[in-house]
This record gives sequence, C-alpha cells and structure tokens, in this order.
Amino acid sequence: MIRNLNPQAVWKNFYLLTQVPRPSGHLENVQNFLLQWAKERGIEAWKDGGENIIMRKPATPGMENRPTATMQAHMDMVPQKTDESQHNFETDPIETYIDGDWVKAKGTTLGSDDGMGVAAIMGVFESKDLKHGPLEALITADEETCMYGVNHLAADTLKGEILLNIDHETLGEFVIGSAGGVNINCKLGYKEVKPEEGDIAVKITLKNLRGGHSGLEINENRANANKLMARLVRQAIIDDDARLSSWQGGNMRNAIPRMAEVVLTIPRENLDDLKELVDYCREVFVNEYRGVEENISLSIEEIALPEGEMPQEIQDNVIDALVACHDGVLRNIPSISSVVETSSNLGIVNIGGGEASILILARSSSETMMEYIQEMQESCFSMAGMAVSYDGHYGAWQPNFDSAIVAKMVDVHNRLFPEEPARIEVVHAGLECSIIGGVYPKMDLVSFGPTLRSPHTPDERCYIPSVEKFWTFLTKLLEEI
Repeated sequence: MIRNLNPQAVWKNFYLLTQVPRPSGHLENVQNFLLQWAKERGIEAWKDGGENIIMRKPATPGMENRPTATMQAHMDMVPQKTDESQHNFETDPIETYIDGDWVKAKGTTLGSDDGMGVAAIMGVFESKDLKHGPLEALITADEETCMYGVNHLAADTLKGEILLNIDHETLGEFVIGSAGGVNINCKLGYKEVKPEEGDIAVKITLKNLRGGHSGLEINENRANANKLMARLVRQAIIDDDARLSSWQGGNMRNAIPRMAEVVLTIPRENLDDLKELVDYCREVFVNEYRGVEENISLSIEEIALPEGEMPQEIQDNVIDALVACHDGVLRNIPSISSVVETSSNLGIVNIGGGEASILILARSSSETMMEYIQEMQESCFSMAGMAVSYDGHYGAWQPNFDSAIVAKMVDVHNRLFPEEPARIEVVHAGLECSIIGGVYPKMDLVSFGPTLRSPHTPDERCYIPSVEKFWTFLTKLLEEI
C-alpha cells in the first residue's frame, strides 16, 4: 500500500486523496474532504469565492516574526484513461500500485499532478513537530481546465510574502518563470444532410498514442491523434468520396490527444479502397513516429448508417483547416534555445449533430508571439467559416533572477544534497504563479516538487525516492525561511 511508504506524512495523505474523486470540473467531494480533514485536526480552513481552499497555521513559538509563507497546489487532476479502462473519474477512487521505484495507477492518470503538492501541504499542516514561521495554504480549483480558482482569487485573501508553488515535476529544479496561455475556441453550426442512397458507414479509430502534457512534453515530437486523423480523412475525401458524419478526438485542452474516432460514409464500392488507405496510413504513421510512438493502433469497421452528415462544402473547409492549423512547437526562446517559447495543442475536436467545436491551447512566454499564434489559428479557422473566440487567458510568469527565496532554496538544497546541485529553470508549462503574482505583485514566487513523469496520461508516475528527499528539503526550508 502506498500509504505505508516513507515519508508517511506525504504518502498517507496522498493515499487519502486517491480515494476522493477530483477530476477538473467536479471538485465538491475533494473540497468537502479537505474542509472536514482540517476541522478534525483543528486547522483553520475555509472555501473562498473562487472555490479555493484556504488554510492557516500559526508559527512555531519564537518564530512569529518570520515571513509568512504561502504553500500552494491545485486540488483537481486530469482525467485520462486507457481505452480498456472502465474507470469513472467522478465516482471511482484511483487504484494505485508500486512498480519498482515508481507509484503508478491502474489504467488512469495517477493524480500526483498535483496531489503530491496537496499531500505535502496536508503533511506540514497536521504536523506537531515541524518548526516554521507563519504558514498559509492555497489549494486552488480547476487549474487544469481554466485556472478558475486563481482567476477568482481576491486581493485580500492571502497574507503571505513568499509563495511556494508545489507543482513542478523534477526534484532539485526551482522554476522562476513559465509560459502564458489562452484557449482558442472555434465553433460552427450547420444543418446535417442525409447520406447518399446506397452509401455505407465506417468507424475509423486511432488510439494508443502516448499523449502527454502539452506544456512539458510538447517538444518530444509525440503524435497528436487529431492531426493524424485529419490527414487520413482528407485523403479519404479525395480518393473515396468520403463524407464526415462525426468526429471525437481528445478530451482535455492541455493533454496531447491520444485517441480520435471518426464516422464516415462512402459508396459501398469504395470500401476496399478505404481499407487500403487505412492500412497505408497506419504504416506511414508507424514509420514517421518510430522511436516515439510504439503502439499506434488504426482500425476500420463497418457500422450502421447514421441519420446525418456534414454538408460537403462545410466538411471540406473544416477538414482543410484541421490539416493546415499549427500544432506543436512554433519556436524556442531565442536566448534560451533549450526552452520552448511558443506552441499550440489541437486538444479537442468534436463534430456531429449539426455542431463543430474545436479547442486549441496556445502557450507562449512572449505576449507578441502569443498574439501571433492566436492570429495564425484564427486566420486558419475563419477561412473555414468558423467563429473564433478566446478565453482562459493567463499571462507569462516573467523570471525574477534576484529572488531571495530562490537563493535560500538553492543554498538549502545544496547543503542537503551536495552531490545533486540545484538548477534554476524557466518552463513552457503554465503555472498559477503568473496569476497569483499579478494579484500579489510583492510576493516572492517559486515552483518546485518531487519527480513525476508523464502527467496528463495514463502513464503518469511518481518517483518514490524523490518524495523523501523532497520532504526533507521542504521541512528544512520552512525551518530556515
């Protein structure tokens, strides 16, 4: 059982979190759990107007004059699962298991992003032995979808002078800057037409891609199921007179899509040719992504004829836009060539029943490049007749290379682990620090955490040895702030 791992102060609380369903957008259970957990331990806690949970803990006697540190993490998790999994994220607990030095989940995301951050906060706040100055906790709502919690954080809620964001995935890295982001929404309503007389219907399924975090892993050349499917469908239209009835691909804006499924109608006499196209595309995709995607599955099956499909002209325009739109890294930061500056993720495509909806998450650490990639995508989908709108914008977190808390953290880390020198990083992932820093401009901000891998995918895992080192570091840091 993971609750028996060391340090138990973290693992027992992480286990408790795995038993509480908490996918983004469905947080009432975990909010009630956290409030009840705090009440049972005599910890001051409440829910603010942004659905965030706030906690406060007095300083250890004699340390009352230390700066107040705000420990921050988000309560929601990304709900991704394998094709075989029957897991219901709104009702079922996460099933964890230990695989060597890693904790994993059975067929789903683990929720260590950011359950590890929340569990660490819980461990600190319930401890009777740790030494520290005044503490408060900010556990935010719906970070993974729209950053709702921090976007509704009032300017008089927090007292902290230092923000310790526990939402990074590599031990020993201290993040001082991150990219901003914006949701690009493309929508179109249309009146369905009936399939041609004599046509048949097929379902084409592309699955078993690796997916991944669209900030942390966008530079790893992983396949996007929506982009691959767009190539296939466009060719099916050209070669086999295919018509699009429906498309479902991806389910989170910040997760690289692992699966896409389309229903096409075609003249019966073109079925064999379409099957050959599917076989050809499978071979092409496997070759193109050899060494990156090892389990690509592409299949076709005949199904019952649907009642409606897209009008041909609208279909052609939308498919052309999906083929043409940018996906992946646009460019790296010119002065830091190893860090992605600007990217976009064709995260969700839903078409059918007279509605087409496409959601892209664009990221950039440059406001002007953010404007450019928005204009690029809007130009593409506007030509297809789609209405384009934006929401969920958050600015980039600009680095503070003179941060006092970062200097302290580097010192503490290097004294504790001299064989593993600390590293200061700027990342492409979007962190809540940028928004919190806008509300509290005098706060000294940093992000860090234990080592996680493949968040936002069913391969998500937490490196067990890193958690003990992280806890040792965190408790020593709180003592020395």
